[in-house]
Amino acid sequence: MNIHEHQAKKILKDFGAPVSKGVVILSINEIDKKILELKSKEFVLKAQIHAGGRGKAGGVKLIKNLDELKTEAKKMMGKILITHQTGPEGKEVKRLYIEEASDISKEFYLSCLVDRESSKIAFISSTEGGMDIEKVASENPNKIITNKIELKSEGPNDKEIENIISIFEFNEKQKVIASKLIKAIYKIIIEKDANLVEINPLIVTKTNDLICLDAKMSFDDNAIFRRPDIFKLRDLNEEDPAEIEASKFDLAYIKLSGSIGCMVNGAGLAMATMDIIKLHGKEPANFLDVGGGATKEKVTAAFKLILTDENVKGILINIFGGIMRCDVLAQGVVEAAKEINLTVPLVVRLAGTNFKEGKEILEKSNLKILSASDLNDAAKKIVEAIK
Repeated sequence: MNIHEHQAKKILKDFGAPVSKGVVILSINEIDKKILELKSKEFVLKAQIHAGGRGKAGGVKLIKNLDELKTEAKKMMGKILITHQTGPEGKEVKRLYIEEASDISKEFYLSCLVDRESSKIAFISSTEGGMDIEKVASENPNKIITNKIELKSEGPNDKEIENIISIFEFNEKQKVIASKLIKAIYKIIIEKDANLVEINPLIVTKTNDLICLDAKMSFDDNAIFRRPDIFKLRDLNEEDPAEIEASKFDLAYIKLSGSIGCMVNGAGLAMATMDIIKLHGKEPANFLDVGGGATKEKVTAAFKLILTDENVKGILINIFGGIMRCDVLAQGVVEAAKEINLTVPLVVRLAGTNFKEGKEILEKSNLKILSASDLNDAAKKIVEAIK
């Protein structure tokens, strides 16, 4: 789960990290009252969306006075921002963040994330703050260092912290502040089940202070049930409505741009199914995993979800029955297809637990369902069916 910048900075502040002061605006009418909380004569106006690259899209503005602030805020609120992370459809700005402007001397990049490959906590540091870290990694990899530390309750020790911040060449005063920042970030990762804490940029001001000028955080969806304080920060306006509906039924759903809807059980099977559809010349319309313990109601919900996508010209169901019984899947498919009045081609491949019973249910349904013997056969049939 992702959260907004202003929420990430609030968490950083709660853990003792230095952050710039700002206020959140949900309506233009709030500006006059909330701006009184800020002492700066200049401000930075930021669109709050779950995507990077806001500045290049016009979502970050340096403001010189209150009149200009109101004018620019009116322009920005409700604007569709299109960045390299939003996709061509962009995201509508529904909240703004106004913060005190800072006198920037230097900009750095600092992030902390769970490195699952090594089972360690990784800190990434770069002197190229304010830029896309992927671009820096591609063009100037020597300006990035990565330090991986063992998971431990006391957090990184002095030597590890020194290694993390070595690339920044801080003075002694800044090193003290940076040490507190590193420990705060580490605690957020551990105590809040964060996947990523990213500060870009971390700045040195002209008075040699350190400030987290911009921040991003994401959290482990599988652990969010034990973090109600984080879950309440969820902004449904930033999520795809279909994905929100899927989460109600504990379905893993991601909308894609193709024409063939996929229903599978298991992420590995989903990836294989999408790959083989592309191998036969078409694109998947979604990634949808009903999981291992899917009920008839869950399968019905998944089927309906696929058909809400107008781009779907055909559906491929690929189920390997283990914990998930093929007859349960088949019954859910039949009920959903009848309820929605299915009009697009449907290919089903069943294998594993109760697959014979599942096939029998589908055959007796009087629905136009194509049966496949294996995954390759299934992909070939659905691609031919929608031509």
